[in-house]
Amino acid sequence: MKQLTGSEIVIECLKEQGVDTVFGYPGGTILNVYDALYKHQDEITHVLTSHEQGASHAADGYARATGKVGVCMATSGPGATNLVTGIATAYMDSIPLVAITANVGVSLLGKDSFQEIDIAGVVMPITKHSFIVKNVHELADTLRRAFKIAKSGRPGPVLVDITKDVTSNLADYEYKKPEEIIPVTDTIKESDIDRVVKMIKHAKKPYIMVGGGAVAADAYEELRTFVKLVDAPVCDTLMGKGVIDGNDPHYTGMIGMHGTKTSNFGVTASDLLIVVGARFSDRVIGNAKKFANDAKIVQIDVDAAEINKNIIVDASIVGDAKEILKQLNQKVEQKDNKEWLEEIAELERKYPDTYVKDILTGPTAIAKIYELTKGDAIITTDVGQHQMWAAQTYKFKEPRQLLTSGGLGTMGYGLGASIGAKVGRRDKVVVNIAGDGCFRMNMNEIATAARYNIPIIQVVLNNHVLGMVRQWQTLFYDKRYSNTVLDDAVDFVKVSEGMGALAFKATTLEEFEDAFKKALDSGRPCVIDAQIGEDDKVWPMVAAGQPISTCFSEEDLGK
Repeated sequence: MKQLTGSEIVIECLKEQGVDTVFGYPGGTILNVYDALYKHQDEITHVLTSHEQGASHAADGYARATGKVGVCMATSGPGATNLVTGIATAYMDSIPLVAITANVGVSLLGKDSFQEIDIAGVVMPITKHSFIVKNVHELADTLRRAFKIAKSGRPGPVLVDITKDVTSNLADYEYKKPEEIIPVTDTIKESDIDRVVKMIKHAKKPYIMVGGGAVAADAYEELRTFVKLVDAPVCDTLMGKGVIDGNDPHYTGMIGMHGTKTSNFGVTASDLLIVVGARFSDRVIGNAKKFANDAKIVQIDVDAAEINKNIIVDASIVGDAKEILKQLNQKVEQKDNKEWLEEIAELERKYPDTYVKDILTGPTAIAKIYELTKGDAIITTDVGQHQMWAAQTYKFKEPRQLLTSGGLGTMGYGLGASIGAKVGRRDKVVVNIAGDGCFRMNMNEIATAARYNIPIIQVVLNNHVLGMVRQWQTLFYDKRYSNTVLDDAVDFVKVSEGMGALAFKATTLEEFEDAFKKALDSGRPCVIDAQIGEDDKVWPMVAAGQPISTCFSEEDLGK
């Protein structure tokens, strides 16, 4: 046992937890921690982002890409509050994150001191837990508890706020091996398993829906076995991408507002819907009262609070999805649903992809990215039309390939996330797909990528408008384009070059292909400004609040 300062204890606890990378931005109250970090820079890499929001998104992207806990740091006041959007993004998508902030000294708390804010109170609704440490003797155990909470059960973000005097005070420190994270299995009841097995046996038209919980549980092998046993078509939510291979013959595409007609109509026609690790988001189910009315619904989730929250289900199994699927796979008898699968196949033939293939559009650019990366890239996105095109067009082979803000819908998320993903997965090509509206929000992180020569590829699908909002204005607001036209003189190529990146402008599909090949070969951060039409739309879609059975395409409008 040895005596260390609070700042040194922070670093030792990070090392205990196997943390090799931290994303952050220093400031006055956290200076002692950064001084300790300086002395351990050979053991823990610190990535200095351009803005604290970029740090929280980078930590989130690192966590999603690696399955580890992401870590970010910021100073008090505005530094801490700048992390909030990233913390909320992680919370909505159940991403394990530990945010470490520093605050003013204990004697200055509650006195409106310079750069003082109750950040633990601010983030309380958007974290699994938040701590403020006012006693150095409690610091090590608080940090250890934070990591355990972030990783356990349903993952999520935890904030640890440390007063400045605690970072300099001395306390005894002794190394402790991290506690093993045990999957939640004590809630799995054999009677629940047997009930679901019986429902599967009697179902004629089963459908499987996969969400982000299956990714968090690392349950993709078990899920793929389950799909074959049940012999059912399978769809996914935005967060569940890659759990089932995008080229699997049982896979019918995404469900929901911009899901495929096959998935939306197929789920509506099913008699049993088995939902693995999804929370029935409004963007997925549309009108809750008219969702899968002919089906009995089974919900598998680690969080008991999600059962019957948005949709009343007929059966549920609470616990770790990987373990639940293992048990189901042992008891489910091999089924043959040839007629049902042919019915679904007929839907796929009736409603194929309809986008034009030979001009530069969002879908053709993403199809080209898929081709040139052989389907092996990690794709991060921002939020909007480009996000939906990416989810629809790129065929994800495995989980943790699509990193995107599903629950909060955070514009500006993708670039920071791509930096975190690339730092965590150096073996992968990492591409961030953004719209021009999103890229404007956090494009300063290109400077971060350039500073460390992190070779991410930033594709801007530039339609000079806020595309998704414009789409709604076109369809539902009689083309009143209120504040959605971005008709200014910003030149993304010049801006990106000014921050140290390679940059290209593409106006044709051929130019885009050439630019992307150069980006792949460059070994440097690259930006491609891809010019697409301002009125390109995401099809199909379901109007807000309508049943997914009303899914429509441009052809249905008679245009």
